[in-house]
Amino acid sequence: MTITLGDARLRSSNDPVIDWLLDADPSIRWQVLRDLTDTPAETVAAERSRVASEGWGPRLLDQQRSDGQWGDGVATPFWWTNLYTLVFLRDLGLDPASTRARAAIDLVRDNVTWGPELGNSPFFEGEVEPCINGRVVALGAYFGERSDRLVDRLLSEQLADGGWNCEAERGSVRSSFHTTICVLEGLLAFETAFGVSSTVTDARRRAHEYLLERRLLRRLSTGDIIDPRWTQLAFPPLWRYDVLRALDYLRAAGVEPDTRVEEAVAIVRERRQSDGRWLLDVRHRDTLHEEMAGIVGEPNRWITLRARRVLDAGLVHTSELNHEDSL
Repeated sequence: MTITLGDARLRSSNDPVIDWLLDADPSIRWQVLRDLTDTPAETVAAERSRVASEGWGPRLLDQQRSDGQWGDGVATPFWWTNLYTLVFLRDLGLDPASTRARAAIDLVRDNVTWGPELGNSPFFEGEVEPCINGRVVALGAYFGERSDRLVDRLLSEQLADGGWNCEAERGSVRSSFHTTICVLEGLLAFETAFGVSSTVTDARRRAHEYLLERRLLRRLSTGDIIDPRWTQLAFPPLWRYDVLRALDYLRAAGVEPDTRVEEAVAIVRERRQSDGRWLLDVRHRDTLHEEMAGIVGEPNRWITLRARRVLDAGLVHTSELNHEDSL
């Protein structure tokens, strides 16, 4: 995609990686301007407004059916295509107040459910698994569809070790990194949209400690890496955990610098290529809209954007991380 002449003023001749990131869809450009440059807020807002009318945003919105759903319910279940298309629209940064966003969300709110097997629960009221309900809370917060009942359910399902696990209803008493990161993102989005709640904040802090005690990727009992795949960088992550997703959450949550994230930060830094970009390491099964996510093994703007903002966030003290290496 070529930036128009009107966009040329946004480019930074001092950083070819920023130039490359800006030579992209508006959904990436506005986040680069907000997170990686000193661009004035009004310019960032103007760029963000284009997400609803140019590129990937309208492409996804145009695929919504008249009954509010995405997909055909055959190749992939409706619940999956509905959930992860909306997650993608949130990732793009579609302005939730835009006319197109409101029309799409009204259709979802008024028509879409989780199906008869779950009592036709309305979409924004969630279902039974915390890994899914965490995403639904995040979407509801972003698009203005609040569900205190769903938040209360998640808070009641927090396990003694501080996290969450979709297998808890089948007897598991150990938390899952996958489920925990989905719930954390939802609770943070809820507080960001509707105000801080001491109960929610306390729950998030306990979950932070669950992750930090394990250095974001190691077993508490043995110190072994739990799953080497968590060091592979994916977009979109879907329900899966990886170290970049965890670090990007901690950045968004404003967590203070902590030596326990050093290894995870080092993993992200070491994945940077010689040209300053990051590759898409893996695509998870059943990823929707693959053309927007990028090609595995090639430089990836989504991964590079997230890695750059994580390394710029100061999650470790500058004395522990060479700042020049993070640029």
